[in-house]
Amino acid sequence: MQAKESTKDLKRYTIVTAMDNEAGVLSQLAHLFSRKGYNIETIAAGWTSDHNVTRFTIEIYSDEDKVQLLCSQLRKLVPIHYVKILDKSKSVRRELMLVRVHAADRAARNEIIQIGNIFRGSVIDINADSIMLSVTGDDQKTSAFEALLKEFGIIELARTGIVAIERGEL
Repeated sequence: MQAKESTKDLKRYTIVTAMDNEAGVLSQLAHLFSRKGYNIETIAAGWTSDHNVTRFTIEIYSDEDKVQLLCSQLRKLVPIHYVKILDKSKSVRRELMLVRVHAADRAARNEIIQIGNIFRGSVIDINADSIMLSVTGDDQKTSAFEALLKEFGIIELARTGIVAIERGEL
């Protein structure tokens, strides 16, 4: 029986793929990852400038050889347009977080708004007992923002997962 690898021994990879925008493509993608024994850390999907094509940004922990093998398997899927492994230093990576926090009084609301301003966040909704903010950035930024808001009491939190695109020329 093979021992399960620790994520401490593995590197985080960002894989970008484009597939035909049709029923079942997400299922095919997820099935391939689960069949190969990968846990998808984050996945974000949406159509491209061509609404017939969906672009997926997927993050996994792996080693170099296994991620290359996985990408060659992805390229064999019928509705696939391309598969790329993004270099973290040569790409722009962002995540959107929406968070609703307890804000029992004016002082708490003001402090939460100040924290949001420091992180270049936006107030989305506010009422007598809570405030909702959004922030966009890399996963370290969104995690730091979340950590600061925990003391107020997070009511609800949603993170999109990373979307990424390569820098530079075509």
